[in-house]
Amino acid sequence: MPLKFPTSLKPGDSVIAIATSGAVKDVKALEAGLAVWRSRGYQVTLDDNWDARQGYLAGDDTTRRNALTQAWNDPQCKAILCIRGGYGSARLLENWNQTVPGNPSPMPSKWIIGFSDVTALLWSLATEGIASLHGPILTTLDQEPIWSQQRMFDYLEGGNLESLQGKGWGRGIAEGILLPANLSVATHILGTPLQPSLKGTILALEDINEYPYRIDRMLTQWRLMGVLSGVKGIALGRFSRCEADPGSISTNAGEVLRDRLSDLEIPIVSDLPFGHDGCNAVLPVGHHVRLDGDRGELSFLRDEGLLRDKE
Repeated sequence: MPLKFPTSLKPGDSVIAIATSGAVKDVKALEAGLAVWRSRGYQVTLDDNWDARQGYLAGDDTTRRNALTQAWNDPQCKAILCIRGGYGSARLLENWNQTVPGNPSPMPSKWIIGFSDVTALLWSLATEGIASLHGPILTTLDQEPIWSQQRMFDYLEGGNLESLQGKGWGRGIAEGILLPANLSVATHILGTPLQPSLKGTILALEDINEYPYRIDRMLTQWRLMGVLSGVKGIALGRFSRCEADPGSISTNAGEVLRDRLSDLEIPIVSDLPFGHDGCNAVLPVGHHVRLDGDRGELSFLRDEGLLRDKE
């Protein structure tokens, strides 16, 4: 089923930045990300919880959940900008109610933008039929090349996306609904109510700081659960800092990915420009895409504007 896309943004719109996961570590990076949005003409509000801290979290669950709920239910807010990843967004979803107290009707959908740990929010929205945007968090946005920043704003403001080029593993062409994720976060969501259906999807995966054997273990879990059976293709981004310890006997992350995925007999494209430690090209959750395993290309098939909410 196609997902419902939020209204296109335009300069002058109000957006809210919140810390849904880990505590802020780099205030200068946050300020630089805010400056990017403001330079485009957006009215950015930094939620009061931005500098909250409880251990590795940006405040306790109630604080972070309230920030998310208030931003979601604010009729003036057109998008929610996640400040950073880390860990913690899934904890908010145990008791998250998207409706306004006293009003059983949900508010119109709006963009939530982030990646890494924000995968939990993106996948949860997908189970509700709402699209979102897998892309730079505020503390990494200023590090994106200009073309990547422009790509994000072009898409959010109603434009189309150019295709992305990687390395094809063969197996022809597949079309489906794009479902991006951080592998580690998504693995811990499998089998829970936060997991959207993977049937008919083009799965896009990235990760960071995982030993090759852990990538093997996670993908083996996906295989044992049978959840890859309905996936039509897999787009692989960057697996950053996923090396074994020096001197240890190990295959590398790329070899593990080929070992665990290449026998699925579906198109796979690797080395696409998304993920940590480098360019993180936006990937709209729910967009209809084509994955060409021979040419190594991920293309975005149609303007989803007809499915976007109206003002």
